[in-house]
Amino acid sequence: MTVLREYLVEAVSRHGDRPAVVDRGRTWTYRELLAAAASAARHLQDLGAEAGTPVALLMHNRVEYLVADLAVAMLGAAKVPLNTMLSAQEHAYMLRDSGARICLAERELWTAAEQAADGPLDATAILVEDGAWQAVVSGAPIDKPGPVADDDHGVIMYTGGTTGRPKGVVHTQRSLAMNLLSHLLEMDLHADDVLLLTSPLPHSAGFLAQAALTRGATVHLEQRFDPAAVVDRIERDRITYLFLVPTMIYRLLDEISGRASFDGTSVRTILYGAAPITTERLRQGLATFGPVFVQLYGQTEAPNFITRLRRDDHRVDPGREHRLRSCGQPVLMTQVRIHREDGSECPAGEVGEVTARTPYTTVGYLNRPKETGEALRDGWLHTGDLGYVDEDGFLYLVDRKKDMIITGGLNVYTAEVERGLSQIPGVREVCVVGVPHPDWGEAVVAYVVAEPEADLTPEKVMAGARDRLTSYKRPKAVVMTDRLPTTAVGKIDKKALRDRWPGW
Repeated sequence: MTVLREYLVEAVSRHGDRPAVVDRGRTWTYRELLAAAASAARHLQDLGAEAGTPVALLMHNRVEYLVADLAVAMLGAAKVPLNTMLSAQEHAYMLRDSGARICLAERELWTAAEQAADGPLDATAILVEDGAWQAVVSGAPIDKPGPVADDDHGVIMYTGGTTGRPKGVVHTQRSLAMNLLSHLLEMDLHADDVLLLTSPLPHSAGFLAQAALTRGATVHLEQRFDPAAVVDRIERDRITYLFLVPTMIYRLLDEISGRASFDGTSVRTILYGAAPITTERLRQGLATFGPVFVQLYGQTEAPNFITRLRRDDHRVDPGREHRLRSCGQPVLMTQVRIHREDGSECPAGEVGEVTARTPYTTVGYLNRPKETGEALRDGWLHTGDLGYVDEDGFLYLVDRKKDMIITGGLNVYTAEVERGLSQIPGVREVCVVGVPHPDWGEAVVAYVVAEPEADLTPEKVMAGARDRLTSYKRPKAVVMTDRLPTTAVGKIDKKALRDRWPGW
């Protein structure tokens, strides 16, 4: 039997009085965390939760989330993690769509979901701030959790819903167990690590937290990312491990550069994902932290680790700099192939759809057989990403299939345009989208954030593009902006930028 609790819960029980979680000024030991989870599991069991029962978690980053997470794992129930950065309407939809029987929630978030729902929600709410929560976590521990099978649902995670209704991505107990092992193999995480998590636990950070607790590390929680607070925590708490997206790294470096001094010597690993890091920012990061950067590439359908770009690949010396455009090589237990539309495999260097095969690939989308059949074909996950591999097996992403721009009948990959524009002096950040155009079908539009002291104008960006990009890849328009919008998981929100376009 290969189920999550056999790895996660068993490991947590071995770490005794080591510090497990630091939240809002209090440190919880592993013994305290496990005791609270065992009591919460008993309470959930009394409410009818068992293997495969959908149990939703609707709360910000806090120790109660990790207690609930462990309790759900003990029962072998199906966790339904709801990202607090999504809307109340989306929460209500996900609670209904998942069939959640129980929801452990913060009062404000639960009330908002109830008010947004079209009719009463079916789930029983357990509010984590109420005095009743103390009874939930301090009562008798669970005695005999029921049997759990490898193919029982272990999690139902919802996609961001940027195109239509969010889809519930289903993982089994077996795939969660194998995914946990992958994290332990690939994170370079140690028992003496002090991990700071500032992104939402219902997304990628939750998998990293489970791995940290399995290893015996200490997890520090922040409700949201605040660069000043992160810098303070690094120095005060001697943080060794950070998980960020590139925009967070850039904000962090900006905060550090504005201070008279900074001691980041405790940091051993900065794990990041969602996009490559720019060369100039990497130089700044290496000067500030040293060789600590590791990039991951994954999806909700194959969480966090499909490929990994190692520390020694984060180099800015001539002959190696091109590797920074890559998201690395496939991790252990994972295969990556590039496929054409007809299903044939692309040779090295040819762009096609990235497909992956892992032992922790989703079994499908909840109640969506059509979408499941499109994503899972012949044992391969079709990611919806376009990319290519080089002769050494490094994967380079060029675009999402839905984001590729077809202008005048020619394909334009936004990542390639962004890379060219980012080399223009004075450009701090750039995002490229395609917008409808009466002559070209679609046109390339660049949204640009300038360096603080740069005298950068759209005309200067257009002039710089002429030196760096083929004519049809150059933007037809450049929009200067103070900040690029981000999604609930910290990625640049291209849909919001397309919607912002006023027209020609």
